[in-house]
Amino acid sequence: MKISSPATVDFSHILRALRYRNYRLFFFGQIVSLTGTWMQYLAMGWLVYRLTNSAFALGVVGFASQVSTFFISPFAGVWADRWNRHRIVVVTQVLAMAQAFILAALVLSNTVEIWHVMVLSVFLGAVNSFEMPVRQSFTIDLIGNKEDLANAIALNSLEFNIARFLGPMVAGIVVALSNEGTCFLLNGFSYLAVIASLTMMKVSQERKAKNHNHILESMREGFVYTFGSAPMRFILVLMGLVSLVVMPYAILLPVFARDVLHGDSRTLGYLMGAAGFGALSGAIFLANKKGVRGMGKTIAGATFVLGAGLILLSFSRSFPVSLVLMVVVGFGLMVHMAGSNTVLQTLVDDDKRGRVMSVYIMAFIGLTPFGSLMAGSLAQKAGAPYTILGAGAVSLAGACFFAWRLRSFAAIIDRSTNTAVSEPVV
Repeated sequence: MKISSPATVDFSHILRALRYRNYRLFFFGQIVSLTGTWMQYLAMGWLVYRLTNSAFALGVVGFASQVSTFFISPFAGVWADRWNRHRIVVVTQVLAMAQAFILAALVLSNTVEIWHVMVLSVFLGAVNSFEMPVRQSFTIDLIGNKEDLANAIALNSLEFNIARFLGPMVAGIVVALSNEGTCFLLNGFSYLAVIASLTMMKVSQERKAKNHNHILESMREGFVYTFGSAPMRFILVLMGLVSLVVMPYAILLPVFARDVLHGDSRTLGYLMGAAGFGALSGAIFLANKKGVRGMGKTIAGATFVLGAGLILLSFSRSFPVSLVLMVVVGFGLMVHMAGSNTVLQTLVDDDKRGRVMSVYIMAFIGLTPFGSLMAGSLAQKAGAPYTILGAGAVSLAGACFFAWRLRSFAAIIDRSTNTAVSEPVV
């Protein structure tokens, strides 16, 4: 008798959400666009460090690009539950494309100054604050069967990390051969792919009722609903901790690449590409899961792996060793984020999906800019390696606390979903 290995990768199962035309269009358009986004991300960090030679400036730019998420996302979540998500996503993509072209023009004309970067970062952050909660809740509109929602979320992570793997490596080479402006220009053109895919869709989204509560009352209702559920509450607390203390390690990679490993923009590109490869592996791992069974343990384990990888990275002075550790870090961070997203979207009621995902974005992105300021300031005084070491230690502590609380979740999840989830999430 032939026994199948549980580790066997079933690609027909992994890619099942692609059978929906709308989702398929969005998936491939996003791969192109996100590759450009990751090119811009690397080029932005390298540009800021080239202009200022300051780790603190990297933290300030990171803060400027994301701080609006903390304040705008709750409103965006309410609008995602009321308005046409398809149209909102199209408008935000057009605005982000304009930002990339303006930044490219400034750099290519050799007139860019750090204040230009700050202003444009704030603008893009505001656009993303609207776009991210809407795009997260838009996924359900692209598929015809809610049973495939978890797979679609995993494939969203897959496309994100394909781009994360390719974009930085290409950008590192482009910056070395040309300059940062070329990366910004290519990113601007990459938005055309996702805009084209969005205009080709036929999305039949139910019209929201015209009689709504006041927007602040709707926001309050969303927060009460979200934090009234123990599983969602602890998942969001862990994610907030990771976003505040752990995720800002990424803004220090230009310092680590140049001053610790004594490399150039290509070194930075390879480091970010290695993290992208690890994240891509994590996305495949999640997409191959048959359901949400054991996802709580998966989240705890991934957070532990993330912390261990960062601690080891802080001691590394070898480029090859650092590449391997970046793969580990990328895997742990991606599985932590996407696993948390999957559990939240499995538990949430459809009429509150936008608001719950806005809280997710606040925890995922909104706290990161405050952490970026902390990380940049600490790295300026103590150095990037010690800052990364501290982030890894916090991640380990958070993973242990979350694992300790897991046993109390199963019964609560069964009650809160009225046994809609056939398998225990934890």
